[in-house]
Amino acid sequence: MAEFLFKPGTPGKDCTEKVGGWGTKSTLYDYIWKGDMDQATYPPEACPPRYHGNAKIDNLQVTATCGTASVTNFAGASITVSGTVTGATASAGVKNFNIPHPTKEGKRLIYGCLEGPEYGVYVRGRLTGSNVITLPEYWTGLVHEDSITVQMQPIGSRQHLIVEKFDHKEVHVIESDDKPIDCFYTINGTRKDVDRLEVEQDAD
Repeated sequence: MAEFLFKPGTPGKDCTEKVGGWGTKSTLYDYIWKGDMDQATYPPEACPPRYHGNAKIDNLQVTATCGTASVTNFAGASITVSGTVTGATASAGVKNFNIPHPTKEGKRLIYGCLEGPEYGVYVRGRLTGSNVITLPEYWTGLVHEDSITVQMQPIGSRQHLIVEKFDHKEVHVIESDDKPIDCFYTINGTRKDVDRLEVEQDAD
């Protein structure tokens, strides 16, 4: 590796900031160079150094942590992530998943996310041979009990299904004609570990 030589500016040198973006575009993913000279040892006769308060690049490759910021804007950009994105809140005009099509070569499968005026969760399944739906243990700390709703769909024959009682642990079902219970169910609830969603907000 060639030795880097620092060449301070000559007296009278124009040190005003210039617009960059010229030269031959590098196609390599490489680290941004950082000097190892602190302010105390920086030659006073040289032009003052500048740091990257703003940067413009065509492609970004992050191999570890992307860092933290209160607001990050990627205006007009398309972002592809092959790993995991973790954060407290994410907002977007639309949300979807986009994956290789599982049965058609050369196609992709794109689904849009279901949306609503709450931070909702659900469980679903089939109830047969019992009249009690047991909810996940963690619903006691996750879901507002008074937000729970239950939908049931009889299977095979008409059934008069009634929710007898419920809490965030169990849902008890009765069949008013004493028929065997066999049904699909979907149970929804609103999260209580976060503030309720403010649906209509003032514009910035």
